[in-house]
Amino acid sequence: MKKNTFSTKGLTKVYGEGRSAVHALRGVDLDIPEGEIVVLLGPSGSGKSTLLNIIGGLDRGTDGDAFFQDQNLSEMTDKQLTLYRRNHVGFVFQFYNLMPSLTARENVELVTEIANDPMGPDDALAMVGLRERVDHFPAQLSGGEQQRVAIARAVAKNPTVLFCDEPTGALDSMTGRAVLNVLKDVNEKLGATVLIVTHAASQAAMADRVIHFADGAIREVVVNKNKLTPEEIDW
Repeated sequence: MKKNTFSTKGLTKVYGEGRSAVHALRGVDLDIPEGEIVVLLGPSGSGKSTLLNIIGGLDRGTDGDAFFQDQNLSEMTDKQLTLYRRNHVGFVFQFYNLMPSLTARENVELVTEIANDPMGPDDALAMVGLRERVDHFPAQLSGGEQQRVAIARAVAKNPTVLFCDEPTGALDSMTGRAVLNVLKDVNEKLGATVLIVTHAASQAAMADRVIHFADGAIREVVVNKNKLTPEEIDW
C-alpha cells in the first residue's frame, strides 16, 4: 500500500472575523499518496490554492491538521517550516518569477546553492529541454522557455513534492503541452509527487487523481484508471 505524501484532517482556514469572515477551507479531509500526479480542480475562490499554500508550508490553517508524511506541519515553528520548504518542496507559479539580470543557469543556481542534495543546474535545464539555452537571459527566452527555467529551478533541489499553481495559465496550447510533459517527466524520473492547481478541467485527464473543490470543500475525488498524455488532452 502506498504511503501518503500529504494528509489533512479537519483542515480549516478562515480569513477575518465575524460577519466579514471568509471560510477558505471548511474541514478538509484528504490523503495524497506519494509519487502521484494530482490535479486540484475548481473555480477561483474554491480553496484549492489555499490548500496548496498550507501543505506547501507558506501558510497555516486556522484549525485542523496538515501532515507531510508523518510530520504535522500545523505544529511546526516558522523555522521548521522554512527548512521543510527548503528540503522537500519545489514551487512553480503561473508567473515565472525569474531574476531578469541572471541567465537561465544563474536563476537555477539560486536554489542549488542552498539545497542539501541538488542536481547540477545544467542537468536540471537539460531535463526541461533547455540544454542549449543555459546562458540566455529571461528576456531572450519565450514564455514557455521561461516557465521551463522556473520548473528547472524548482526540480534542481530534488524535491519530494512539486507544487504548480496554474503553471500553463499564461501559455498557448503547444507550449502548455510541452510544460505538462516536463511535469510528467519530473514525476516519472525523479519520483516526485506533483500537485497541479488549475481551473482547466481538460488537464485533469493526465492526473492519477483529481480533487474537485467548491466553496472551500472537496466535492469529489476521482482516480483516473486510464490517464491521457499531454498530447491527447483537449486544450
